[in-house]
Amino acid sequence: MAPSNNQYDIVIVGAGPVGILLSLCMSRWGYKVKHIDNRPVPTATGRADGIQPRSTEILRNLGLKRQIMAYAPAKVYDVAFWDPTPSGDGIQRTGSWPSCPRFIDTRYPFTTLVHQGKIERVFIDEIEKAGTTVERPWTITGFNNDGADKDYPVEVQLKCIDTNVIETVRTKYLYSGEGARSFVRQQLNIPIHHKDPIAYVWGVMDGVVRTNFPDIETKCTIHSDAGSIMVIPREDNMVRLYVQIASSSDADWNPRKTATAEEVQATAKKILSPYWVEWDRVEWYSVYPIGQGISERYTLDERVFMGGDACHTHSPKAGQGMNTAFHDALNMAWKLHAVETGLADRSTLSTYESERKDIAETLLSFDAKYAALFSKRRPTAGEVGEASHTTVKAGGEEDEFVATFKSSCEFTSGYGVAYKPNIFNWDATHPAQSSLFGVPGLKLKVGRAFTPSTVTRLADSNFVHLEQEVPANGAFRIFIFAGKQANTKKAISDFAANLEKERSFLSVHRRADIADVSFFERHQPHSKLFTLCLVYAEQKNKVDVDSVPKILRDYHHHIYADDIPDVRVPQAQHAAHEKLGFDVEKGGVVVTRPDSHVAVSVQLTEGSGTVDALNAYFNSFSSKQVGQDAQQSRLVTDLRPQDTEDAPYYFTFKVQCTSCRETHPNWVSFHRFEQHEIPGSRGEANFVWKCKLCQKTHSASIIAGPHAYEADEKRKAKKVIELDCRGLEFTEFKPDGEWEARGTDSSSPFTGIDLAEGEWYDYDEKAGDEVSIKEITWTVGRA
Repeated sequence: MAPSNNQYDIVIVGAGPVGILLSLCMSRWGYKVKHIDNRPVPTATGRADGIQPRSTEILRNLGLKRQIMAYAPAKVYDVAFWDPTPSGDGIQRTGSWPSCPRFIDTRYPFTTLVHQGKIERVFIDEIEKAGTTVERPWTITGFNNDGADKDYPVEVQLKCIDTNVIETVRTKYLYSGEGARSFVRQQLNIPIHHKDPIAYVWGVMDGVVRTNFPDIETKCTIHSDAGSIMVIPREDNMVRLYVQIASSSDADWNPRKTATAEEVQATAKKILSPYWVEWDRVEWYSVYPIGQGISERYTLDERVFMGGDACHTHSPKAGQGMNTAFHDALNMAWKLHAVETGLADRSTLSTYESERKDIAETLLSFDAKYAALFSKRRPTAGEVGEASHTTVKAGGEEDEFVATFKSSCEFTSGYGVAYKPNIFNWDATHPAQSSLFGVPGLKLKVGRAFTPSTVTRLADSNFVHLEQEVPANGAFRIFIFAGKQANTKKAISDFAANLEKERSFLSVHRRADIADVSFFERHQPHSKLFTLCLVYAEQKNKVDVDSVPKILRDYHHHIYADDIPDVRVPQAQHAAHEKLGFDVEKGGVVVTRPDSHVAVSVQLTEGSGTVDALNAYFNSFSSKQVGQDAQQSRLVTDLRPQDTEDAPYYFTFKVQCTSCRETHPNWVSFHRFEQHEIPGSRGEANFVWKCKLCQKTHSASIIAGPHAYEADEKRKAKKVIELDCRGLEFTEFKPDGEWEARGTDSSSPFTGIDLAEGEWYDYDEKAGDEVSIKEITWTVGRA
């Protein structure tokens, strides 16, 4: 059902970096967006200005890189460090190194510097093309996830600052990109935790200068006896200066300390001495305090979310604010899209906070280390040179500074972002299991961005960047590295045949309008949630496209030859395969998330195994049933213990005393119909137990259940019983005794089910099919 006039898929508050990227994605992907900002006009000058390499890659994937580069921004390839001379009569350069060293595989080994206002303009133009307008000056005055409308559960009150007009809307999601003083965060009563006790007050100035300082067009960190300063070149002959005005480590620390532009200029002149500097004009100047803070939560209900500076604040030294906001927004956008399209269960939205907060924690730890590195210990020129090129010393142990440099450069570039295992990022503990998960020798790392690779697109013989071939359209990318065509012909044929099965991930999420899809649709001919790319380890003229199965030929602009050399693997005949770690004889499959981070890899084999593994992966979070194995698991439902007063079920546990933490070595059993007196006239309980170590008596009673496990498409954990435990905890459950269930479609009863071995098999005569219970796990947890 289409939303009414006051109903929105998402309300976004704030039009800074996090808000505009989220708004653009959601608008382009077909959602109704309400986007407000409390400023009357977009940023005119100042604010964030550094776009790191990985962010440039994201902007290109969004189709925005060309517009931003049209501003002729400054590009920082090197960072220079200046310190006091030994004689104390000025400053000297003590080293310089690449902003993005060679060990980071990127197409953009530089930081792009252009002020935030110009970046906002590019985004806002594209947002408007997608049908959304940023409404100004509007602010949020209240919100409540009251659930009054199950489809649009969040009520939001908005007010126009100019006219005081009040508007109340309903939305599926509310997102705060308001900045550090977030109203939404304050209303949710979510605290900010400050990671580093030291805070700073910075003066920031953009202007056009005349100077004989030799590194004025290079990013510099300068320390002198007169203070510290950071120099950042800008577009239009401008330079940005960050001058530290105060620190909480100062004896006269005042977080509200300020300074005039003239005072900051005078300080800069002293720091740069013996070099001179004069200002032709000052375009923007501001003084603001900075502390390293992180929000305790990013959401409380997975309906109201926050991102960007509303969640994390840090120093400007590493230029991470806008870049981290971009990652927050993209992470949020594709996960909302996955849920709203039915690809993912709503529970997966919890991964937004877990992934992005973990990265913010890493950022703050890095920021503190970065500040200490450049404020307390100056690297020598020798260390500088070694860090730029060396990996490990001859003795096998990496120098501490070199290691710090490398890890920090990777992180600041954006390529160090590594998401931990979860439902989207496969590892050995993932619910989806197959012997084919994990391609042997693969160099791509789950949770990290896909490595740049150049191949030939067969449709037009163009050399293309594989990681950019699928635009940011909310779809998972399935890269099939097919190796030698003659060797993998049967495997590719089987892969295609299994994709066409009714319950494959591609078929389950087939486009509703597939009959009307244009012949010219490049990326999503079958499903709006997946794009398939096929890469052969062949020269372009050696690939027999006619023998490629039709379902893969439908992606005719995504069939490639791996025949372009790569300087990083100079001896490779098929550089993309070999650089990424695929065997050119066997190939393999890698899935990347819509944000280009690697999700899972699967071996390419003959038969159904490869697609079965992919089905299992997508079924683990899909809101719709995927795969044949999962379908069979639904053939029985209403699983429960056989439990009557005449023949009770004995629940069997390991028990631990909460007073002395002693775990009883033997299993204990009890049923819900028995009652035992608790010593001391404290009533009765199903289970009364005296700890042999501390001699205290404890009890437990079943207060709800047993509940039936109703099979659904998600195989989620469900409660069997609920217990009231007093002084003890049950730590482990053993399913001794008999269980019962019924056929999902046939309603055939099954009794005497034994789950002691973790699985059960039988035959449903009425349905004419085998039934089974497999991969069952038990968890004892607190409510």
